[in-house]
Amino acid sequence: MHKRTIRDVEWHGKRALVRVDFNVPIQDGEITDDTRIRAALPTIRALMEAGAKVVLMSHLGRPKGQPNPKYSLAPVARRLEVLLGRPVAFAEDCVGPAAEAAVERLAPGGVLLLENVRFHPEEEKNDPAFAAQLARLGDVYVNDAFGSAHRAHASTEGVAHHLPAVAGLLMEKEITVMGRALTDPDRPFIAIIGGAKVSDKAPVLENLLPKVDALLIGGGMANTFLVAQGYELGKSLVEPDAIDTARRLLQQAEQAGKRIHLPTDLVAADAFAPDAPHRTVPVCAFPAEAMALDIGEATVAAYTEVIRTARTVVWNGPMGVFEMPAFAKGTVAIARAVAEVHGTTIVGGGDSVAAVEQAGLADKMTHVSTGGGASLEFLEGKVLPGVAALQDK
Repeated sequence: MHKRTIRDVEWHGKRALVRVDFNVPIQDGEITDDTRIRAALPTIRALMEAGAKVVLMSHLGRPKGQPNPKYSLAPVARRLEVLLGRPVAFAEDCVGPAAEAAVERLAPGGVLLLENVRFHPEEEKNDPAFAAQLARLGDVYVNDAFGSAHRAHASTEGVAHHLPAVAGLLMEKEITVMGRALTDPDRPFIAIIGGAKVSDKAPVLENLLPKVDALLIGGGMANTFLVAQGYELGKSLVEPDAIDTARRLLQQAEQAGKRIHLPTDLVAADAFAPDAPHRTVPVCAFPAEAMALDIGEATVAAYTEVIRTARTVVWNGPMGVFEMPAFAKGTVAIARAVAEVHGTTIVGGGDSVAAVEQAGLADKMTHVSTGGGASLEFLEGKVLPGVAALQDK
């Protein structure tokens, strides 16, 4: 990565305006998962220790440009206090007199969290005047919110037009680890792509195909590929409009001498329900009344063999309907196989990250990406606005 980071700045007494991703699930005022807050701690601590005045800003949920107590970041400030073991000030707005006064009161090494930037409609419009108001609260802008880097909003991109902009430690790790996988991977390089729809992942598949040594496909999108090969899959989820895309990708792989691995057996269920009767069947004998909800044991075994050989693995998307325990076996088995790889393992996308955490294997991966949509666009080879706005070294 050739972007400046917080290590390239002399911080003492400077105000660090830090965009973090504190978009965490909150129920009845209680945070149910603080993974994203914990992911930002290394950057916050490094800035505190360097003597910066740390001003944090984030969005939370979709309050539609209106203040809404349901989406207040106040509970996040309290949780952050506990995690840091230091007081965290909270400003009831992210711009204007209240925010400016709160920043004024900050001592070097102190931390302040601003209220939800999406309480202002100008945030998502990337309004220049609003970005300038935010910029008044800092001397240097730090982007540590990879999860929002694919959106050109005022707090992710606009502010960088007014202040020197550098990457936080989390952002640096995301770009470095994922960037190296795409440009200079240790081989064999295997990509495992799952999820429901080919249409969502087609650009990723097209970008990865020339780079990888093999592609393993699971989830609902595998059905569309199998139908493109002439199999009949009963009542399974298939995207009729994406069959041609699947065919084209299979042809591209063949011409490039790359192998796209598809399931050879599937878990056929009588209904889309957690307790539906189900059995494993080969793809060539799929029952007309059933639907595929997971990959079968033979597919898991074949995929595991391929994964064992890998030195770099990128995984995005589950292998089945893993929210239902009966149809999570394929995803969990693949998570275990990836966890055992001797090399670089990158898990991106909300569902695969959730699956890896559910299986208790997150700490066995080299990198679990915090950004669902952002990691997908990064794998598509797109330039992310929040990354492009950072200063080059």
